[in-house]
Amino acid sequence: MGERVVILGVGLHPFGRHPDKSIGELARVAALAALKDAGVEFKDIEAGFCGHVVQGVGAGLRTFGEVGMTGIPITNVELACASSSRAAMLAADAIVGGLYDLAMVIGIEKMQRGLLSGVGGAEGGYQSRMGIALMPALYALMAQRHMHLYGTKHEHFAQASVKAHRNGVLNPNAQYQKAITLEDILNSRMIAEPITLYECSPTTDGASAVVLASEKRARQYTKDPVFMDTWAGGTPKYVRGEADFLEGPNEMLARKVYEEAGFGPEDVDVAQVHDAFSPGEVFLVEELGFCPHGEGGPFVYEGNTEIGGRIPVNTDGGLLSRGHPIGATGGAMITELTLQLRGQAGQRQVSGAKTALMHNAGIGGVNVIAFKR
Repeated sequence: MGERVVILGVGLHPFGRHPDKSIGELARVAALAALKDAGVEFKDIEAGFCGHVVQGVGAGLRTFGEVGMTGIPITNVELACASSSRAAMLAADAIVGGLYDLAMVIGIEKMQRGLLSGVGGAEGGYQSRMGIALMPALYALMAQRHMHLYGTKHEHFAQASVKAHRNGVLNPNAQYQKAITLEDILNSRMIAEPITLYECSPTTDGASAVVLASEKRARQYTKDPVFMDTWAGGTPKYVRGEADFLEGPNEMLARKVYEEAGFGPEDVDVAQVHDAFSPGEVFLVEELGFCPHGEGGPFVYEGNTEIGGRIPVNTDGGLLSRGHPIGATGGAMITELTLQLRGQAGQRQVSGAKTALMHNAGIGGVNVIAFKR
């Protein structure tokens, strides 16, 4: 086993609509905040990793170049919504392997309005022809299946959005900072049965930045480090002739991370999950082991994932309220969990948080990461 990996610094540019700013300007704000938080200078960063999806060739150089030109290697990472969390995993692998002591991950995205497509491969493929190449449709089909198998109600899914927007009020970097009632959500425009408008994450502009360090190097800057302890990534697979129904092998990855981290779902103090649409939280509290299969709907509806609940989930508002600039989302998840484990989350702080888990899904892969203080 090589060096342990420390989350030394985190930073965000507030998520939302920023038509007057370039990706470089957004990235610079997040990167400088992360460097200040870490207590290091950019000249000390040995490698850069840029998570983005649709920002074009050279996005990594354009974003890191806003902070400085020091000759470091910069790697672009594209894994749709999970791009910056996979970038953090690659940076962590390099630190564990002894290649670097200090690395920075920048996640960046400026997004057009409207629905995202791209599920199922090339245009004209089966899923596109069947009308399920849009993410709301995919989640709606999974939600309908869950309702059929377990009796889950629309109100159960919608409650995840109620909670997310309530938490977003407490997050100054969130795109939406307004509480929404259950009735508002249920009565908003139907997008893909049973998912309504207020159960969909928004398209967003934003940037995240994370400074990772070897434990030896981190000890020069902090006496109370937050460790990026264990991580695993994977892609969907076929089992007994049947594909994974969710966005990847979530249970398998969670089991692997729990085993290597030395704790189980009952020991997780705070979590971030990929709630691109409100049913996602219901699915994932089951897949990650926080409650039995089929019980995710009542589990969420009864308040178990609230900040003061059994397992607080998406304390910063999640994708639904914080916003979802796809290349920056994974870094934002890491940022929130780091603040929670440091005890720096302000009004949304989970009391006594020492362990954390995150799940970040993208078209083509899923990432699960455990954190410890």
